[in-house]
This record gives sequence, structure tokens and C-alpha cells, in this order.
Amino acid sequence: MAAIGTVQTTARRDVLQIYSDKELIRRYRLNKSGIEYVTGLIADKICPSTSRSHAMTGTEKVVATLPYFATGKMQLCNGDDLGLSQSSVSRAIEQTVSALSDAEIASQFIHFPTTQGCIRRNQAAFYNIAHFPGVVGVIDGSHVQIIAPSVDEPSYVNRKQYHSINTQLVFDPNNMIIDLVAKWPGSTHDSRILSESGLHILFERHIVPTGCHLLGDSGYPCRNWLLTPYLRPNHGSQTSYNRAHKRTRSVVERGIGQLKRRFHVLHGEIRLSPIKACKIITCCGILHNICKIRNISLPDSESNVPDDDMTAPYRERDIPGHNLTFRNHFANTHFQCE
Repeated sequence: MAAIGTVQTTARRDVLQIYSDKELIRRYRLNKSGIEYVTGLIADKICPSTSRSHAMTGTEKVVATLPYFATGKMQLCNGDDLGLSQSSVSRAIEQTVSALSDAEIASQFIHFPTTQGCIRRNQAAFYNIAHFPGVVGVIDGSHVQIIAPSVDEPSYVNRKQYHSINTQLVFDPNNMIIDLVAKWPGSTHDSRILSESGLHILFERHIVPTGCHLLGDSGYPCRNWLLTPYLRPNHGSQTSYNRAHKRTRSVVERGIGQLKRRFHVLHGEIRLSPIKACKIITCCGILHNICKIRNISLPDSESNVPDDDMTAPYRERDIPGHNLTFRNHFANTHFQCE
């Protein structure tokens, strides 16, 4: 019996000892070694500086955060699972998100290939899909819903009339994220996000060598390094080009689907400020790549979560910066015999 005047606390559960790896993946999207790995990455930022007996450990903070990414469910439920108060879970999530979304951590796991070896591997793997040459990545924008912000609210309303962050994503042929930009309001056009990103600089300054291409949809301007489909293709090389383009670019649709299946917080409504929502998107991108690197599969029970189709019927002349002459030459050179 507790002494008079003392506070009785709920016993904390050591989920790493209670659950199998399969169950950990179902609940937290990472297995035991993966959770320990992530904790180690940010331990210097989240481990307690005090020795008091009830301070949350770094592992407990990570474990308290992962269910929120995985399901988007209320923090109170997370606390009940772990024997923690809602306020403790809330603080743990805030600390973990801040630490994991740090630019230094993000750059370790999300970076665009610039070395010849990595570029060639990507090009070869993409070529094997549909014989489309020179592709190093496939790009798209994906909208993550948020609550209406208190500042600059209209700019966050996208074309489907809900509030969102428009996130730029580029995937490699293995569904790894090689570029992620999560900072733009939902009304921002995909082409603007790209034009003001570091990825644009890499290609325009030829840090990525000439002859390397991204594949994007018709919402992007066609350039020497960014190839888009024909909206009204002629028979022959243009039709063959479009067919190969579609099959190859399907990697980005599959990648976004995997990301949102793994972390359902991205498929619902993030009920936080835009700045905090952007950090959560970044964290999910990092964790997605960690799962890929460590061969942590999606939970067996997860059904496919399709990405919302935000592609509008753009006309090519609506988007400045097109280089249609290069695309015609490319199609005639590589697809005339298809």
C-alpha cells in the first residue's frame, strides 16, 4: 500500500520485451533493433539529463512517438498503452520530432545521388522497368492535410479545397526517398516548389551530370533534365515515349503509397501548426528510408492507401520554362523504333 501523501504512478511497460518484432512493426512500424537504432541517432537530444527515477528514457520517448506516426491516434491512447500520462506523451513526441527532423539527421538519410556510381545504378534500375534511359529519380508533389492554421490560412487551401502542406518527393528505383521538401502551403504549385528547391540548383549548375533526368507529370515544366509526358501524343515515338514514361514514373506513386501506408498520420489530418506538421512529414520520410535500409517490411495487415490525385489538367503553355524541342529530340532518338 502506498504511503499517505505519495503519488502512485502506473507501472511503465517495456514494449521491447513484451512484443515480438512482428507485433512491434504492426504497432510502431519498426522492429526492436530499428527502435534502438533510431533512439541511438537522437539520444544526445532526448535522453534525460536528470537522474530522477521517473524521467522518461530516450527509448520510451521514441516508443511514445512512433504510434502517433503509425496511426495518427490520440496521444492519450498512446499513454495508456505505455503507462504514461498524456502530458508526458505530448512532451515526448515534441522532443522526438524536433530531434529527428533536424537537418543534420535528415541529410544522413535523404540525399540526392551525385556520384557516378550511384547515378549509374539508378539509371540501370530505372531502365530495366520500361527502357527509359537516363532516369535518376521520379518526382511528384503530395498533399498532407492539416487543420486550418491561424496565420495566412487562405494560402494553405489546395485545389481540392482543404488545408494542406504540398510536399515535394523524389524516389529512386527502390522506393527510397532521395529528395523531400516539406515547407510549402497547399496552394503552392509543384513547379514553384521545384524551382526554389536545392534540387533545381543541383541540375541547373550541373552538379548532377548532363544526361541525367527526372520524370515528372504534366504539372512540371519540361526541361533537358526534367521530362514530362505528351498531353496529346502523336502515334509512333511520342506514344512509345509516353508509355515508357508512365510505367517508369509509377515508382513515385508506389513510393508515396508505401510512405502513407507505413505512417497513417500523413493520410489523415495533422492537427498541429504548419511548422510542426512539416517536421512530422520530414520525420516520416527519414523513418521510411531507415525501414528500407534495414529491410523492415510494411505490416502484413496494411491495405494500400492511394495518394490523392492532385494533378490538374494543365496545358503545357500554362507552365513557363518548357523545352519541348529537347523532349521531341529525346523521344525521336530513343523511342522511334518502339
